[in-house]
Amino acid sequence: MSGDSHPLRRSTDRTPGSGTRTVSLVLTVRPGDGRPGAALDRLLDQVPAGVREVVLIGGPTEAGGVRDGIDVQRLGPWDFTRGDIPHAALLAATGDLVVLMNADGSMSPHEIPHYLHYLESGYDFVKGSRFIAGGDYADYPLSRRLGQRALLRVARRLYGQHLTDLWYGFCAFRRPFVDLLDLREDGVELGAELVTHALHYGLRVAEVPSLELPSRHGPTHPRTVRDGARILGTLLDERPHNALSRLAHGPLRGSRGSSG
Repeated sequence: MSGDSHPLRRSTDRTPGSGTRTVSLVLTVRPGDGRPGAALDRLLDQVPAGVREVVLIGGPTEAGGVRDGIDVQRLGPWDFTRGDIPHAALLAATGDLVVLMNADGSMSPHEIPHYLHYLESGYDFVKGSRFIAGGDYADYPLSRRLGQRALLRVARRLYGQHLTDLWYGFCAFRRPFVDLLDLREDGVELGAELVTHALHYGLRVAEVPSLELPSRHGPTHPRTVRDGARILGTLLDERPHNALSRLAHGPLRGSRGSSG
């Protein structure tokens, strides 16, 4: 099938291979990520050749520069109690395609080409999932799994889409999506907030399998009730106008994919 006849492609979309798209990688470095300098060096060594820009937020404060052909920007420390990531980190990315991931060792840059493939195939927003075939996780307590399943049911009913992993923060999207965002410094996990905005604006969303590895500083268990309540509020705030009628018609029928 040619690119022009792709069922998800708009007439204004470029076909794969037409022109050169630039790719920016936004990395979040949290407090307690071990030795950030050495760890970041190892991570940057794994960044695929297609990435030409890296934006670091929350990491070392030394000046940026060029590393192995990659332009590295350093935005300095960030108080993550105010929110997962400042909007400024995404705005600083200049690439046509933006990839977001954590720098704690739990996410692998080797997966980035898979995300970019789906963007080039006509999707607007590509997110990783630990709960579909090919995905897995190193540490995910039962309370978090139960909370995620409950929120997924709400998201499916409100937005009419079948997702399997709501708040995993490894994702990629087209640069214009950043201009639509109104991110708040409210502590909501960025993965969930980005997904909710993508659903709200009707973007073409794809999930790809992702393997969550053990983080360098060991397992972290955020406050499940607090996080769940904030994510639920975000889902309700961004709900489409027809959400109430969808809720009134009962469970979705014909949903595709695996359950969360």
